[in-house]
Amino acid sequence: MTKKTTTFIDLFAGIGGFHLAFHNLGARCVFVSEWDKSARETYKKNFEKIQPELFDPENIDQTFAGDITAVLPKGIPDFDIITGGFPCQPFSQAGLKKGFNETRGTLFFDIANIIKEKQPSAFFLENVRGLLTHDGGRTFATIQKVLTEDLGYSFFHKVIKASDYGVPQHRPRLFMVGFKDKSIKFEFPKPVKLAMTMDDVFDGKVNKTVGYTLRVGGRGSGIGDRRNWDTYLVDGEVRRLSPKEGLRMQGFPDYFEFPVSETQAMKQLGNSVAVPAIQATANEIMKRLK
Repeated sequence: MTKKTTTFIDLFAGIGGFHLAFHNLGARCVFVSEWDKSARETYKKNFEKIQPELFDPENIDQTFAGDITAVLPKGIPDFDIITGGFPCQPFSQAGLKKGFNETRGTLFFDIANIIKEKQPSAFFLENVRGLLTHDGGRTFATIQKVLTEDLGYSFFHKVIKASDYGVPQHRPRLFMVGFKDKSIKFEFPKPVKLAMTMDDVFDGKVNKTVGYTLRVGGRGSGIGDRRNWDTYLVDGEVRRLSPKEGLRMQGFPDYFEFPVSETQAMKQLGNSVAVPAIQATANEIMKRLK
């Protein structure tokens, strides 16, 4: 009997951190949505080789969408898992804290509409940890209510640090996981030993860390650009992260390419997810769907 391949959709995809994590586990992406033109270039450059069917000129409007608000949920191919790091600007402490009252704050409800229409087996969403306390906790409570009471899914959440899954930066993020089958018991993955040091990131001796960690980016918030990235003393020279070094801190492979300017690359990395943390959690989800 042929083993069924797990399928997923990649919303608010950025440069493809979720896609890479699930691909590494043998899953197949059937739909992508990312509105930023520059991030779309980077995504296509790296995933066209892995899944060329997503970028077939005849069907690209149905498989590699831009504005998710213009997508009809019923037109999305069937899938097992919906994933997405929905835009963190309205919820980030570093951004404009307007929550759902800000226009793009309603993008969560596009996720909810897709779940309602397509009834996937599971969801895996991420956001900044500030979502938990935004607007006195009401924003998070609304999200949880929609997913559980309105849509009928289970709901598990945890603040995950990238450093607990092998990369040398903290980058705490809120992970939210749920299943259509509410009898499924889920636990987030246990931390693993740090597999990479800053020496590995820089290919040189880090004498002193002047900064602290790769900062959380925010789409349109101005905190993902290069001038705000941390400074390190490497081989006696004070300098900032390069895109290649930023990729390593996020758990991306060295072969990952940026067909955009360094400024755009750094912004995209600031908005991205730490791949090892996503992959460890995705593995736990997929094990429970077998």
